Amino acid sequence: MTKRIFRSICLVALTVFLASVILIMGVLYEYFSNALQAQLKMQTLLAAQGVTNEGIAYFQDLQVKNYRISWIDTEGNVIFDSASDTAEMENHLEREEVREALSAGYGESSRYSATLMERSFYSAQKLEDGTILRLSISQNSILTLLFSMAQPICIIFVISLILSVVLATQVSRKIVKPFNEIDLDHPLSNEGYDELAPFLRRIDSQQKQLRRQKAELLQKENELCTIIGSMNEGMILLNQKGKIISINSAAGKLLDADTDCIGSDLLSICRNLELQEILARALHGEPGENMIRLHGESYQIDADPVTSENIVKGAVIFFFNVTEKEKAEQIRREFTANVSHELKTPLHSISGYAELLKNDMVKEHDKIPFAGKIYDETGRMIRLVEDIITLSHLDEGAGDMQRETIDLYTLAERALQSLKPQADSACVALELSGIPAVLNGIPQLLYSIVYNLCDNAIKYNHENGNVMVNIQHKNGTVVLSVEDTGIGIAYEHQERIFERFYRVDKSHSKAVGGTGLGLSIVKHAAKIHNARVEVKSHVGKGTMVIVTFPK
Repeated sequence: MTKRIFRSICLVALTVFLASVILIMGVLYEYFSNALQAQLKMQTLLAAQGVTNEGIAYFQDLQVKNYRISWIDTEGNVIFDSASDTAEMENHLEREEVREALSAGYGESSRYSATLMERSFYSAQKLEDGTILRLSISQNSILTLLFSMAQPICIIFVISLILSVVLATQVSRKIVKPFNEIDLDHPLSNEGYDELAPFLRRIDSQQKQLRRQKAELLQKENELCTIIGSMNEGMILLNQKGKIISINSAAGKLLDADTDCIGSDLLSICRNLELQEILARALHGEPGENMIRLHGESYQIDADPVTSENIVKGAVIFFFNVTEKEKAEQIRREFTANVSHELKTPLHSISGYAELLKNDMVKEHDKIPFAGKIYDETGRMIRLVEDIITLSHLDEGAGDMQRETIDLYTLAERALQSLKPQADSACVALELSGIPAVLNGIPQLLYSIVYNLCDNAIKYNHENGNVMVNIQHKNGTVVLSVEDTGIGIAYEHQERIFERFYRVDKSHSKAVGGTGLGLSIVKHAAKIHNARVEVKSHVGKGTMVIVTFPK
């Protein structure tokens, strides 16, 4: 900007200088021309008076410098000329100044000679005898005048040029200084030209807008970083060359990469062939997905191209841990198979007994035992279906069940009372100890926890064994423990006994009955109450199940 102002000022100064020289020379040339014409007229009048008084004798010994004097008769012939031989001169009757003098008594004119590059002024006066006295003088043309003044003009030009450069430098710096000193962070605090005020107000408005937009972008960036950083799923953003642009912590842990991997090639961090294949497709504009194993777990990879104006600019890859999903799918398949198996056995029994009764192939005294068998198998099926319905309800969260404030000790008394006939028939003694413990929970589920634990403790106990139920307060929690003196559970089975239809000893389980879903119901009911379930067991010595409820 300073250079442009400098060049503009210099150009304007030189243009003004040249225009001034031309105008001044023109005005002065015209002024001096008029003055010369007036002086010539005066000289003509004086010479005319002398000729009138003295006649031809006036021209004798007349010394004339710069002027040319001509005396012309009434016919246009030159009687006397101070510069040329009159005999060789042409008739001057047609000359402008002569005609004007003959008609008006005085005439004047000027003529320009391109050859001599000079201008001649003529002044003619009519005498009393009718003759014409003419004086002329020559003046250089304006171009000749300029050429003759070239040296002083050049000197003035150089001086003007130097002054223009110096002044242009100073002025341009002074003009630009307020612009260079503008505080863009606080535009309205600047002092400068009044003409800058709208510009500064506009900058201030834009600065405020930019600050707002920057704050919004930072907020959105922080929100995005927080969201991406807190995602359990891994996410990687790559450019069109497969270089990492962004990677969240979940993906970093999964691939054993740190923040220094930004800008690195993804394939240099993870050389999994499935990952390379799906990434190559995504960078060619084809979305895809695949399953891979990392750190002993299953991950579903989704890769999608990032496009702009139909051009692939990069790709984004998501890692979804589907290990639990696969386990749940496996459990579902096993559950379906187990349900089918558990239902098939009593159905076959019922069908067989019913067929025998239908075909009257049963003796009269065996009909009642057959009916009893059908009744028992039907009851087992009903209990199985009821347990399946209960589990399905618990899987949905049991949101329709009402929570109440209830004493767990009183609830345990009721459960043991209902199990007493079963315990008596198995020769197992039931014992309840502890103190009242008030909880806010779902009565049906709390009851099912106590009932199923005690039911298992009775079924898998020895004859003349014991089942001890204890309820205590401990470290701000309510602890329910159910201990038996039964067959116990081997350590390798303790983690799986809460799976649906899982049986440690299938032959013994079939003998004692049950649906195989009791402990699954206990686990889900405890989970709904945010309770923790622990198992302590030794083979042949018994089992203790501890359920810890938060108060």
